[in-house]
Amino acid sequence: MDVSVGTFNLNNLFSRFNFEAEVDAIVEDDPDSGLVATYTFNDPQRFRLRTYQGRLVHGKNPADQDTIAARIATMDLDVLCAQEVEDIDTLRFFAAQHLGGSYRYLVLVEGNDPRLIDLAVLSRLPLGAVVSHQHAVHPEEPGEPVFSRDLLEVDILHPTNGSRLFTLFNNHLKSQFVPFDQDPVAGKEANDLRRRRQAETVERIVAARTRPDSRYLILGDLNDAPDSPALAAIASSAQLGLVDALTHPTETRPPKADTPPPPASGAWTHRFKESGKPARYELFDQIWLSPALAPKQTGAFIDRRTRHGGDGSDHDPSWVTLSLS
Repeated sequence: MDVSVGTFNLNNLFSRFNFEAEVDAIVEDDPDSGLVATYTFNDPQRFRLRTYQGRLVHGKNPADQDTIAARIATMDLDVLCAQEVEDIDTLRFFAAQHLGGSYRYLVLVEGNDPRLIDLAVLSRLPLGAVVSHQHAVHPEEPGEPVFSRDLLEVDILHPTNGSRLFTLFNNHLKSQFVPFDQDPVAGKEANDLRRRRQAETVERIVAARTRPDSRYLILGDLNDAPDSPALAAIASSAQLGLVDALTHPTETRPPKADTPPPPASGAWTHRFKESGKPARYELFDQIWLSPALAPKQTGAFIDRRTRHGGDGSDHDPSWVTLSLS
């Protein structure tokens, strides 16, 4: 059977609910009543405001939701690993209302991120075991969880006999973003260190939970280049022997012109343009295949954006096709 599997950072797919708007709607419901509504939030056990860096978090723009939904529909994947989804209710609503219910099997486990962005899997194939590794630690800092979000392990099953086709290890490693009020050099070093520890933990967990003949994918937003020192534990692991599935992907459309131009190989999913500097194109959204699964690959693809800033997301989705017996 032919199976398509991909990864897409949905860029802050937060809930459709807007806390401020709902309060305003209540207050303005009957402006001639002479009533005044007072809202008091004095019990932190009964409410939680979605904030990040001191600001309320709003739902994702409906037009951007439509855009990423259209991209997902065009890819028409059997299994999609997603990053930056707020919660399971948001995922269910998005899948039902924007994807027409085409993905029957959904999974999301709340992780460690203070922005409430989690890892998710949308699948047309049945799901088996789901394992969260959000409490994993690194020996260099054993008192704190190493993953900023999680490492989400999900078994994908055969649609008729229920056997395990392969296992996904969905990732969202530490971002390269450094807040403007922090030292940029020290901030980058801290981010790289966290990402290196995360990659080493991914290698350790995957090695412990698989066999040499296991069929699995390590994929997701790894937030660094495949050849970066921080990702060496994944990309160059002698123990795992992974194969990069996206060395020469097929692009769904030509990239927008730029100076300097994007990589000729097409192996990029993220564009970052710092003021006064040339744009950097990097393959953040990676797919690594186990040695037992790599011979099954029949294609690799990236859905190319139409705008430099991205279409509904600052990441382009990537995916592979596999021929499985």
